[in-house]
Amino acid sequence: MGKQFAALTDDHTGFIADQKLFFVGSAAETGKVNISPKGGDCLRIKGPNRIIWRNLTGSGNETAGHLTRVNRMTLMWCGFETRPIILRCYGTAHTYHFRDPEFAVLNAEFPDDIGARQIYDMTVDMVQTSCGYAVPFFDYKEDRKVLESWSGKKDRDGIDTYWQERNGQTLDGFATGVTDDHS
Repeated sequence: MGKQFAALTDDHTGFIADQKLFFVGSAAETGKVNISPKGGDCLRIKGPNRIIWRNLTGSGNETAGHLTRVNRMTLMWCGFETRPIILRCYGTAHTYHFRDPEFAVLNAEFPDDIGARQIYDMTVDMVQTSCGYAVPFFDYKEDRKVLESWSGKKDRDGIDTYWQERNGQTLDGFATGVTDDHS
């Protein structure tokens, strides 16, 4: 059985800092549950109950659409390389879009990327650890550069067009909020 905590401990934050990958889970009241892998330099722990992470432009935009309907999010890390542990943070999150003034402030904490689409400011209400005894070992090789290369070839208008065409709705047709006026 897992252990539950009201907040992140120093041990938890150290474990998270060592990971190269985390997963985001979200769901609306109906429709599909989404679990999405995230990598790269996109997450900051801002306190024992606060995590921000930046979402880059991609093929889907499920988390944004789900949070407009049901404000709940789970982040999960697995110890693939060292410790056999699974760590989950449960909570709620505020979505900041490119057009929001808070976005610029929070986005400044991350490396420049024209594809930056949302920043999620998560309030953690429970942390859970459980054994990762069945999680296999994987060796980290390097970050993929495909998304960085793709977005680096676009200008602001190109990113906006992509958002309009591909990121305005979830798979279930829920609005994501990314296509509002953000100029």
